Amino acid sequence: MEEAAMPAGEKLAEGKTKAVFAVDGQPGRVLVQSRDSITAGNAARRDHLEGKAALSNRTTTAVFALLNDVGIRTAFVKAQGKTAFLAERCDMVPIEWVCRRVATGSFLKRNPGVAEGLRFASPKLEIFFKDDANNDPQWSEEQLVAAQLAPAGRLIGTHEVAVMARTTQAVFEILERAWATQVCTLVDMKVEFGVSVTTKEILLADVIDNDSWRLWPAGDRRQQKDKQTYRDLSEVTPDALQVVKKNFEWVAERVELLRTPAGGSGDGRVVVLMGSASDQPHGDKILAACLHHGVPCTLRISSAHKGPDQTLDIKSSYEADGVPTVFVAVAGRSNGLGPVLSGNTVCPVINCPPLSADWGAQDVWSSLRLPGGLGCSTVLSPEAAALCAAQMLALSNHLVWCRLRAQQLGTWIGLLDSDRKVQDKGRGHV
Repeated sequence: MEEAAMPAGEKLAEGKTKAVFAVDGQPGRVLVQSRDSITAGNAARRDHLEGKAALSNRTTTAVFALLNDVGIRTAFVKAQGKTAFLAERCDMVPIEWVCRRVATGSFLKRNPGVAEGLRFASPKLEIFFKDDANNDPQWSEEQLVAAQLAPAGRLIGTHEVAVMARTTQAVFEILERAWATQVCTLVDMKVEFGVSVTTKEILLADVIDNDSWRLWPAGDRRQQKDKQTYRDLSEVTPDALQVVKKNFEWVAERVELLRTPAGGSGDGRVVVLMGSASDQPHGDKILAACLHHGVPCTLRISSAHKGPDQTLDIKSSYEADGVPTVFVAVAGRSNGLGPVLSGNTVCPVINCPPLSADWGAQDVWSSLRLPGGLGCSTVLSPEAAALCAAQMLALSNHLVWCRLRAQQLGTWIGLLDSDRKVQDKGRGHV
């Protein structure tokens, strides 16, 4: 159900295509209001485009909702009416972070000799200081650190720059993977960050709409659907603006599809088969880890030694509905469960035996040493088995892939934060 429009309070900031307002009674929140305005060349070209505010807000809402779903920390809270959204109040870092997969546009002007269409194996990052009067000059990371910016009182140093750089790349790769489900190439994009005025955390902020990226359906620039169609106009006419608007509508419709599985057969799942009820504590750990990755998981009990017919019936019941499935076999002592499953299904099978201290060194060989023609792997940690299963499902499910990519980013930032605390402690900082 669409949120009703919220009365705006004091205007805090105003840009070319949006304004930011305080929210009465909520000092930690702002209302970001889009406008029916489209610009190019640092507003050297500006036009009114009826309905653009709603299309831009619809696109931004869908993008940030996807990023929040998969675990990226953003300032976005929720949509508020057709043309605005509620966000955490941030003091913005005056930097545009640009991430590129394909060489095109201004990159070619700054790097003469590079062929248009060159694909960067790792996305290329660029930094631009927001300064309209000087056409947003490109900065290095060293310049950004030397500027000693301190939004919301947080000094932007090497740590903060590293977090923004790594987050920009992760966000690009997540949206790139999502747009690929629509057979559309995310060529490049720009993002901005802010520092929360309440938590001092660095958050992905501002907007991500059709002004923020280049999108080429089927990788064909001639089919571009982004704001570049407006930049390329030799003459702005009512008919030309309608073509631009249709492109914005195309993006707004398809961006909402990025939050659903692309295959049409469900999210995929993990089925944990346990040899006996005594294996359930081990199975519960796999279940919890799967749910953490956003992967549905079911626990079943069946013994391949004592009830092979039941084991194969259970296996067949999950193969019948077409949902991508990974089986995890949890069986102690002599593990026949994993090998029997592997020999009778083309679905991936992972052995995760609950080894005992007394006989674990002997029992593990029933999982490791298999007859020919069987391909089940063995992962001893239940959490690692769940991760392995999630990575298998991520090959065909972009939402699982995106969650894993966001978790990877979170792990990296966590290590960076821990290292900083150790360094601060060594310097005697509290």
